[in-house]
Amino acid sequence: MKNENAATKPVVPAPHPPAESATGRLRSPLGFIAAPPPRPAPAAPATMRRRFLDAGARFVTFASRPHSLYQAAALRIGFGFFFAFYLLCEWPNRRVLFGDLNPWALDMARTLGSDTHSFTVLTWSGDRWWFELVYHGAIAAAVLLMLGWRTRATSVLFLVGVLSVENRSPFVGDAGDDIIRLMAIYLVFTRCGHMWSLDARRRRMHARQSRRDHAGLMMWLAMGPMLLWASVLHPDSWTPVFWAMWAAQGVYFAAERWFPRDTRALLDSSSAMLHNCAMLVIAVQVCFIYCSAGLYKSQGSTWQSGSAVYYAMQIDLFRPWPWLSDIIATHMLLIFGLCYATVIMQISFPFTLGYRRVKNVLLPLMMLEHAGIAVILGIPFLSMAMMVSDAVFLPTAFLIWTSNRLTRPAGWLKRRTKAKHARLQPTAAMAP
Repeated sequence: MKNENAATKPVVPAPHPPAESATGRLRSPLGFIAAPPPRPAPAAPATMRRRFLDAGARFVTFASRPHSLYQAAALRIGFGFFFAFYLLCEWPNRRVLFGDLNPWALDMARTLGSDTHSFTVLTWSGDRWWFELVYHGAIAAAVLLMLGWRTRATSVLFLVGVLSVENRSPFVGDAGDDIIRLMAIYLVFTRCGHMWSLDARRRRMHARQSRRDHAGLMMWLAMGPMLLWASVLHPDSWTPVFWAMWAAQGVYFAAERWFPRDTRALLDSSSAMLHNCAMLVIAVQVCFIYCSAGLYKSQGSTWQSGSAVYYAMQIDLFRPWPWLSDIIATHMLLIFGLCYATVIMQISFPFTLGYRRVKNVLLPLMMLEHAGIAVILGIPFLSMAMMVSDAVFLPTAFLIWTSNRLTRPAGWLKRRTKAKHARLQPTAAMAP
């Protein structure tokens, strides 16, 4: 009976896995396409408001940190050296160019200043002692700014010196004075003393000590009565600007002494944003200078024909080395290439800033061009001003590398002096 039941029991075939259709979906054994397995629901996308807030937070975090500190230090050192060197070179002729013997009379300078709203303290008095005080004070301010001593105060004094000397005789100069007038204004709003300065050295030495800046506070207190005296006796449209700078410095000293830490952090972030904006303005200003110069040259017939450099070297004013000008003038292909290369580089320079490798190649070429203009055409101060302005685009790694190479001999000498002093100490101790 058991065998009979086993013989008559139907054999059920093993189930086959469902086949795949041409579209990749599963097909059941009966022929119809099976439904795909359920997929997990996608995560809900972030709302536009959340994305906007996140982007704003990232931007604020980025903008509240100071950037291009090494570039700002290079600008400070370069323009401080440039202006001090310029005033020292013109020192024998200072009275004729800017002083009491100037053909541009004092009344004419006052009239022009009132029409153009330009600032200069040299029109306050026509006496020689006042001119000598302002002129040598401008040299001292430039040297102190170059060294980075109390840069918050010396940058303002540097601005006063630059505007006073340059606006006394606005028609003296080779266009480099226009550049330094603009850059002196921008440097006031930068943190140009945070690197390569005496201020940075003082902060490193007293990093672990909560010492207050008593010398800076005394300078700030001394400048208040001077500014009040100038505002009463010689009111000017620039007076509110200098009062705002003096008040901002006072807020800094008050915050350092009495404000809580959160408030000081907020003021520090605001100062960093102001520094970043000033550095951006400097970069844009340099781009405008190059673009306007290149576009203006491209409209001239002599630049289009490639002969502008040749005619410039035939003017006696631009022939400091006649033999060198004559040698270059005989190579017309070289002059043609210089003309077209100058126009192309000046117009294309702002567009190469987004490509680091191209910019790093073009920037040294621009500096070499300015050096050639200074030597061949005898325009040193304009070339020096543009070369210093180009430093805003120098890579930070290159500036740090240059700083390490320049400070290596000083560090070696310092270590050698310490070792020599350490060897002499036992001898001094054994002496009776």
